[in-house]
Amino acid sequence: MRLASRRGALLLAACVALAVVEALPAMAALPVVSLPTAVQTRLQQRQQRWQSLTPEQRTQLQQRMNLWDALPADEREERRARYAAWQALDEPARARLRAAAERFASLPPERQRLLRDRYDALDRMQRQGWRLGPDLGADFPRLQPLLGFVAQDEREPLLAMLRQLNAEQRDDLAVLAQRIPPQERVAFRRALLQVAPDQRGAWLKQQRGQ
Repeated sequence: MRLASRRGALLLAACVALAVVEALPAMAALPVVSLPTAVQTRLQQRQQRWQSLTPEQRTQLQQRMNLWDALPADEREERRARYAAWQALDEPARARLRAAAERFASLPPERQRLLRDRYDALDRMQRQGWRLGPDLGADFPRLQPLLGFVAQDEREPLLAMLRQLNAEQRDDLAVLAQRIPPQERVAFRRALLQVAPDQRGAWLKQQRGQ
């Protein structure tokens, strides 16, 4: 991807980052059982700090919780998903998105509106793809045939593996994603997950026929 296109992708991803950040104030009210273990731990720590808050601080927090409870159920679920996606990113990816968000904030309002409109015009699956981070988000349209419909127990190992791939390896995988018939995708993903990390590049080249 050319530098200008990559910057455009990062700015588009900044819309996702901003949407996630907007969801953060309500997270203190989330039911612990519905979140990943790491998030549960952080919320439990926040609950422990509740006792250290002043009455005024507790009132403010209660008001935020009331606002959360007043949201429609589908909006709460959407914000949970945004928050979980942000937590799944490593710190370098978060740093890139924060930088993109800063660049986005420095753009003229009309340019911001155009980028937001571009993001809003994406279908639901594409928007979810951008939650995977700036690299996977940019490559998601080409990888989507392999990633669009994945069993829950396969999802986390697959994402962990994808985040270890470099740009060239993702490009090889994207080419294969367009070739592999739907009925062979599950077997291909499972085979890929079995390949040792230091052999994935060569394995993908072999599958691609290079």
